[in-house]
Amino acid sequence: MSAPVLDDLDRQLIEILARDARVSNRKIAVDLGVTEGTVRGRIKRLQQDRLISFTAITDFGLADDSRLAFIGVQADVDNVREIARQIGELPTVNAVMVIMGRFNILAFCLFSSLDGLLEIASEQILAIPGVHHVETSIAVKTIKYNARVVRITETDLVEDD
Repeated sequence: MSAPVLDDLDRQLIEILARDARVSNRKIAVDLGVTEGTVRGRIKRLQQDRLISFTAITDFGLADDSRLAFIGVQADVDNVREIARQIGELPTVNAVMVIMGRFNILAFCLFSSLDGLLEIASEQILAIPGVHHVETSIAVKTIKYNARVVRITETDLVEDD
């Protein structure tokens, strides 16, 4: 898949929506000096290209008595993507990343009891063929959480010629 082509209007549109996704297409059009149809079409294309999506971001505080755990996984290097995919299919796992360092997979999950975390880490993830070691870390206090992880900068863009 080739890199997405974003022009200055796309970048401006994304920045506006990243600040407030509830802003109307009419307001965006006025602010950017384009038609409402242009804004609507650009948003539709960005969504179809999976460059943006709209969702409500919840706070960890809404998770009742749930705690956040990070599960580091050492897995066969040759099968790391497949193992990560399998971990991602577990319903209690909220995020999975292939990483470099001590572990080659990192999973995030919410759990309400240590028995639940033990079930996820030891009985589900460790049971996947190719997983050698699992280590959990439990978040005890969240100092900063920014749901908007990705920010587009000029160096991220491929400009139209």
